[in-house]
Formats: sequence, structure tokens, C-alpha cells
Amino acid sequence: MNLDTAIFAGGCFWCMVEPFDTYPGIEKVESGYTGGHVANPTYEQVKSGTTGHTEAVKITFDPAKISYADLVEIYWQQTDPTDASGQFQDRGDNYRPVIFVKDAEQRRIAEASKKRLQESALFTDPIVTKIEDAQPFYLAEDYHQAFYKKNPEAYAVQEAGGREQFKKEHWQK
Repeated sequence: MNLDTAIFAGGCFWCMVEPFDTYPGIEKVESGYTGGHVANPTYEQVKSGTTGHTEAVKITFDPAKISYADLVEIYWQQTDPTDASGQFQDRGDNYRPVIFVKDAEQRRIAEASKKRLQESALFTDPIVTKIEDAQPFYLAEDYHQAFYKKNPEAYAVQEAGGREQFKKEHWQK
């Protein structure tokens, strides 16, 4: 089996795991940090906003079962692509929406998908999600991994912070 990876940032990584974790072909979804200038940052460092990192998820998938294009479409439905200052109740640069691409093919797919979304007129505001080259990905501390499974009550509170309502208003029409 030839596995591939994708990295997406869209607010708190706790809320980005479960939507991907449930699809066939997804081998694992890991929470972590990327895009910054400090090696092996801690959650506290990233949260302080001084490292330049963004909370993100790294998805390991089987492209024979689910395509990168499918993952990008799932990603859009988890975020507000018109908000560059964070996502829902999560504010700040460490929560910005970014598709981190590892090669020219991922970039081509992500850019084409972003263009289709903008042209769809689903949103009246511009699509501001960045598409950036992948940077080193550092795993978050263990207590952040599979948070939705380990802490279902806290996860439900986090999801209720605007993400679910936004998804109903924009994606579930």
C-alpha cells in the first residue's frame, strides 16, 4: 500500500481530526504545528503566538481509496474560508486557515478547488484561505491526539463554538 500525506490548518486542531478520521482510506490523523520558525514547539509556545506556527492536522491516507482532491473538499466544509484571522471562536494567526501543499500536484489540486469555491458564489466574501508550501510538521502533545475520542464533552463544547452552525448555514444546504 502506497500512503500519502496532506496537511490542513483550520482553527483548533481538535475540531479538524474527527471530520477526516471517519472516511475510508484515512490511515491516521495527527494534530500538530507547522509553518513556524521554532523547532519542536510546545502547545504553550504556539498558543503564545510567538513561534509563527499554525495548529494543523497531518492526514495519512491511501490514495487508492480516497484522493487528495476529496480531502481538499472535506477540508473546505470544516472551515470558514472567508476568515483569515482565525476560525470561529479561535482567533489569531495560529488558527488561520491554510492548505499546506507538499508538491506541484497538491498545489494544482488545491488552487483549482479554491478557484471553483470562489466561483461558486456560495460565499459573498472572498476566499482567503492560503495555499502554502508544507513546512516541518511537529506532533502536538499526546493529550491533543484524538481529542474528540478522549474528551467528548470538551470536544462538543469546542464544536458548539460556531463551527457546527456555520456548517449548517453554508455547507448543508
